[in-house]
Amino acid sequence: MSTSSPKNEPSQEKTDVRKEVFSWILVIAEALIIALLLNTFIIVNATVPSGSMENTIQPGDRLFGLRLTYLFKDPVRKDIVVFRYPVDASLGKKTNYIKRIIGLPGETVEIREGKIYINGSDEPLDEPYLKEEWVVANDGLTFEVPEDCYLMLGDNRNNSSDSRYWAMVALRDYAEAGKEITAEEAWQLSFVKRKQILGKAYVRYWPLNKISLLK
Repeated sequence: MSTSSPKNEPSQEKTDVRKEVFSWILVIAEALIIALLLNTFIIVNATVPSGSMENTIQPGDRLFGLRLTYLFKDPVRKDIVVFRYPVDASLGKKTNYIKRIIGLPGETVEIREGKIYINGSDEPLDEPYLKEEWVVANDGLTFEVPEDCYLMLGDNRNNSSDSRYWAMVALRDYAEAGKEITAEEAWQLSFVKRKQILGKAYVRYWPLNKISLLK
């Protein structure tokens, strides 16, 4: 008696291969959807391009933040946050910055001789995170923080594009774009609106030898 393979074996093999390929496509699609949802609703993934937050964060560091941190509570002073840069946002651009919250809604923040004073306090804000002695744009500035807004400064105050400069930058950028803006409107861009805060930065995950919680 002679034996032979069933005629449908090649067809069955092709079907099995198609099922295997389709199952891998489903896995990859699910992973991409989960990553997209995480990045859109839960995680903020940021790369630091400058030295404005040294020595807390170095240029090239990569960070994870959480978008849900401020879902049920307000941002607090000294939080490190990722946010939409207000000048670019007003021009229809999306640029993310990372800074430290210094002034809260409704507060008066004074900068005098390299120290921060909140609401007329005689005691300056304790800032052990500063990179070095603060000598640039360190005196004679007063900010009345609007409601639902925050004042942002970098830890490297001698080399940080932050709330101290954004009004002047706004006047320049609007002029370059051929658009008009009043001095008062430019001054309002010194502050970050609550809705522009994307999340609180929690963890530096790159470089691997510097993995750490941010504070």
